[in-house]
Amino acid sequence: MKLDTSKKILIVGLGLLGGSYARALTKKGYYVTAITRSQSSIDYALSEKIITKGAACVDPALVGEADLIVFALYPHVFIDWIRENQSLFKSGAIITDVTGVKGAIVDTIQNMLRPDVEFISAHPMAGREVYGVQNSNDAIFKGANYVVTPSEKNTPDAIELCRDLGEVLGFANVSQLAPAEHDQIIAFVSQLTHCIAMTLMTCQQTEHLEDYTGDSFRDLTRIARMNDEMWSELFFLNKDALLHQMTLFEGELNRLRCLLETNNIEGLRNMMRHSTSRRALFDKKL
Repeated sequence: MKLDTSKKILIVGLGLLGGSYARALTKKGYYVTAITRSQSSIDYALSEKIITKGAACVDPALVGEADLIVFALYPHVFIDWIRENQSLFKSGAIITDVTGVKGAIVDTIQNMLRPDVEFISAHPMAGREVYGVQNSNDAIFKGANYVVTPSEKNTPDAIELCRDLGEVLGFANVSQLAPAEHDQIIAFVSQLTHCIAMTLMTCQQTEHLEDYTGDSFRDLTRIARMNDEMWSELFFLNKDALLHQMTLFEGELNRLRCLLETNNIEGLRNMMRHSTSRRALFDKKL
């Protein structure tokens, strides 16, 4: 099933990602509406022609007309929203999301959802260290990855529609993982990296570091500016996978420490060469 422009799309949660989805889809000629808690966000999106209609509360008309609904909410808010409002969905509607953890979300939503509505989960691997629809920008999807995470309950049509959404939005690569596999990988490539950036900012208390650092430190800690409410929820929802990745990282850091303590220059250089060769694979995708 392709995402043709006859489909009406509703964004629930018009923040950075929701707003960026709306910008991209509106530019492609889709009919896009939005529901979010802030009236000022709705007003901004309407004034900038990011959406066609919007509401700062649950609007039965907007929900009921939507063929595809994208939920850009915190995980617990998403679950509560479905529990309280799913009676408003039109029969045959497809819903998707942008949440960064899947194991704690997919089964919960699919088990409570009406049988005539389908939830196909996805994770756009894109973002910025700013928030709100005012900072939304569909350029963040260029060169980025989009991961569809179907379960055995999903139909081929819904999976195809969700993959097509990633392509329409402009993601460079659309891939597919089972929810559990997604959470293991995301614990490493996203959550652990945020943990490292955060601890780099908290482990050293020298004052005025900003006056002495170069680009390497700034680049490595770019993601240390964190939304504590969102990231703490994601960490705890994926705690076991994240703790496992922390253990693997600690093991490699201890190996590096041992190479230094024993003056093993060849072992150190081999580790550096391995790091360099793996990092080059990421550059080839740009």
